[in-house]
Amino acid sequence: MQAATTLSNTEFKADKSLDCSGDLCPLPVYKASKSLARLDRGQILELRCTDPGSVRDIPALANQGGHELVATDQSEPGVHLFWLRKGGAS
Repeated sequence: MQAATTLSNTEFKADKSLDCSGDLCPLPVYKASKSLARLDRGQILELRCTDPGSVRDIPALANQGGHELVATDQSEPGVHLFWLRKGGAS
């Protein structure tokens, strides 16, 4: 599995955005999983989290679900941004 790109002050084209700010585990993973299920294979989900556990939980979701963690950004204090490309079956 290829490591995700770390972005800083860079925009990334997403097909859907999901803001999980303020949500604690397991909600960001649950909501991301539901959002990914609604996307077509190859589409990108942008996910915004404030839960510190998301730094390990979201990459694990991508790995277990057959998705690609395309990029991450933690340039804003306390905010974790993830871009996931849906993999697997459409």
